[in-house]
Amino acid sequence: MPEGDAPEAGTSEAEQSEAAEAEEAEAEKAEGGTTAAGKAAEPSEAEAELAAQRELLARIEHRKAEKAGPIESGTKLSGTAADLLAAVRAVESGEKAGTAFFDSPAPAPRRAAPTAEPVRPREAQPVRTPRATAPETVTTVQTVLSQGGAPAALAAQVADVLGEQAADMLREDPWRLLSVPGVRPEQADGFARALLGAECGPGDERRAAALVAWQLERAALQGHTAVESSAVRAALAERSVPDPDEALQQAIAEGAVLVFQDGVEETEETEETGQGPDGEESEQSAVPVLLGLDRYALAEESLADGLARLAKAGADARWDAAEPTELIRAIAASGLVVHTGGEAARAEPVASAGAAGALGLRAVVAVHSEDGSRRLGPAAVTVSGLLSGAEGPGRDEDGAFALDLLIVLDAPQLDVETAAMLVESMPDGSRLVLSGDPGVLYSAGAGRVFADVLAAGVCPQINSRTPDPGPIGELVSGIGIGELNQVAAPGKEVVIVPVRDAGEAVHRTVQLVADSVPRAIGVPTEQTQVITVGHGGSAGTRALNAALKERLNAGPGRFGGFDPGDKVAYAPALGRTLTGTVVSADAEGLHLDCDGTPLVVPKERVESAVRHGWALTAHQAVGMRWPAAVVVLPGDAAQGLSRPWVYTAFSRAERHLSVVHGVDQALPRAVAEGAPQHRTTRLRTLLEVLLATPTP
Repeated sequence: MPEGDAPEAGTSEAEQSEAAEAEEAEAEKAEGGTTAAGKAAEPSEAEAELAAQRELLARIEHRKAEKAGPIESGTKLSGTAADLLAAVRAVESGEKAGTAFFDSPAPAPRRAAPTAEPVRPREAQPVRTPRATAPETVTTVQTVLSQGGAPAALAAQVADVLGEQAADMLREDPWRLLSVPGVRPEQADGFARALLGAECGPGDERRAAALVAWQLERAALQGHTAVESSAVRAALAERSVPDPDEALQQAIAEGAVLVFQDGVEETEETEETGQGPDGEESEQSAVPVLLGLDRYALAEESLADGLARLAKAGADARWDAAEPTELIRAIAASGLVVHTGGEAARAEPVASAGAAGALGLRAVVAVHSEDGSRRLGPAAVTVSGLLSGAEGPGRDEDGAFALDLLIVLDAPQLDVETAAMLVESMPDGSRLVLSGDPGVLYSAGAGRVFADVLAAGVCPQINSRTPDPGPIGELVSGIGIGELNQVAAPGKEVVIVPVRDAGEAVHRTVQLVADSVPRAIGVPTEQTQVITVGHGGSAGTRALNAALKERLNAGPGRFGGFDPGDKVAYAPALGRTLTGTVVSADAEGLHLDCDGTPLVVPKERVESAVRHGWALTAHQAVGMRWPAAVVVLPGDAAQGLSRPWVYTAFSRAERHLSVVHGVDQALPRAVAEGAPQHRTTRLRTLLEVLLATPTP
């Protein structure tokens, strides 16, 4: 791989995901790319989704405020955060347990959803991405950026992140530039030196607070909802902060970060001395002090509260008349159920939704992607469409979903913020089933919701015994338990294509897609998807897409690098990829056809959000399937392999799987040893505390 494209040792799966790729694109812009400020547009479906998410997040924060009212502390914090500030030194020294500062009464119960007819989903309309902030705001930001030597191209992003007062905020605190995705600390430091002159120094409190937030946002891109305080201190020291301890305390005082120490059992001895009854250091000293941003802390705590509320719901007699399958019995007994299994096992929760409908109950099946919705038929909705109100049953007067049962397939793709919004919207008395394949990659966003709920063991868990059929199903099932087995494939369902180097891998991939698979397998070129480890490198998505375009749809790229007929991948949001075909372009933007659904990407979003899509990463492909898949494993991709990656990539194929294999023993080693990358989260501990069985 060229320098800068090779995965670093220890790089997490999420860093290779669309979250990291989005940051890379933004960093390229920060180096001097160009973008245009768009004009205001009529509210679109995407804008409606964003508005709905903001409203739900506001409601989550309001509920938290109700649970812990403001506390006069002489700081910008209130409620739980103020308590934490007052006690942070005691927590970090081990003199007092962090759990003492989180006791709060249970939230007031919400009314159950009414039995009124659900609101019908809106008819499909061309989707438009929200445009940039008002041009006058962008102009004032451009002036400040120019004064500080930063690229004017960043103005639209800065205005979008910081709002209408962005220019004044940058003058007051130049390090706020670091809150823009893709901006690095050295760039923010240079901008600050240009604006502040001699007043700028490495120990500036504003700089330290910005670096703390930046470090935690970077961790969130890797899937963490919290970070150990020692790691943050070390990162501050690496950035030449003179006194990391003091800087961290100041960041806490300013409300830039919250501190937690979950799962500590407090005794009289440990509270007073920090030692156990035998004079030894107490167990609480081994519990790490965690730091987190309020957005993830609020989401994770709200999610835990909501899941606990559902899990505590008693049996529902309305299910007594249904055929008593194992899953239906679990749904009847508990408001929260976890269901695991592969692709074929999806039929079980879908059948349960049908049984609910036969009983007169309102049931909804939600999936991660539009492709998943199409595969299940018109009864399924996407999670994003359900939250925005564009799909699904609508909401009652209290904002809760008008339903009795929600089944979320592809549940491993839920990040904490999305999951919190879903659970917050569940009416009292309703049932939630989280269903998914635990072997696939985690969500692109922060958290590991499905894995944490499984690990907490606080609700019924139904493990499907329905295997995926055929040689591909047999191969994937073995990978799930750490075995890479040879499988009989009399119909060429699985084909291994050995290659010596990346150049040969690209050549053979193009040959497979354009000729071999259509001719020998009968799957058309447009129904064959290439999947590779990363975007960069000599056989990453960039190189493969360039070669595939040259063979399948050669053209000058007159629409911002795209031509009519190009296969593309559009990322409207983190962790969400839509595949489609370029139709045309005009002053409005790039027009796409996403399997029959028209979509318009504004021209200022094309560069950052649209890629050629003949080749995808496994993170982009998760939640989708194709009749044929070609998985490309060049030798320089060995470090990016893990068992979840291989499991996800191989299981995207329905009828045929070709593996362009150039990693030798790295593939079986990754399958045997490649466990999921660790993510630091708090959800499991919060659930275990909320739903702990009382000791007699």
